[in-house]
Amino acid sequence: MTVNDIAQHSDDMKPRAEKVTAFVTRMSPRGMEVLLFQHPSAGIQVPAGTVEADEHHAVAAAREAREETGLADLPAGRFIKAVTETLPSGRCIVAATTTVYSRPDTASFDWASIRRGIMVQWRRAEEQFSQVSYVERSSIVEPSYVTYQITGWVPTALLTRQVTRYFYHFPYHGRTPETWPVEIDNHRFLLFWARVDQPPSIVEPQRWWLDLLPSA
Repeated sequence: MTVNDIAQHSDDMKPRAEKVTAFVTRMSPRGMEVLLFQHPSAGIQVPAGTVEADEHHAVAAAREAREETGLADLPAGRFIKAVTETLPSGRCIVAATTTVYSRPDTASFDWASIRRGIMVQWRRAEEQFSQVSYVERSSIVEPSYVTYQITGWVPTALLTRQVTRYFYHFPYHGRTPETWPVEIDNHRFLLFWARVDQPPSIVEPQRWWLDLLPSA
């Protein structure tokens, strides 16, 4: 099996990979602003995350919005759109949390795991297993470098190249500081507001997302 085979047969793979994006916006004298965060090593991003098993995407969007912004008084989210993408060749998403084995054998070393929703690099396949790598880089320094990596074997049936992303809008009317920190996933994010029509440089996979926001 090749990585292209994974894409072709992903419709038959369970569970499915689903993601959510949460646009939190406010109106200001400068116009509509969107809430972004500075990741300590991965650049400026929009709040987003993975739909958990048996979780509705509306619930997932609200949960991710609260967790990644620290705002407990968010309004109900408004569904915008669902977009299904096929990842580039060589990229897969882990569709269910899995043990990572040192060889394509469940009896081999199993010291690590990769959780649902993580993107990995596909390397090769052997029988019912695929060798993958999860690589975390520090991208806010030049040259960038690998800070953490897991390479090993996982069941091929748990990999997919297709992901459906659900976009939700949370128009916010509360008060916040101009910037504030939130600690999540062993990271400290710095939240801030930015004009929708003049956003800062957002990480590459997310740059087109803002085009989906309603104008008012």
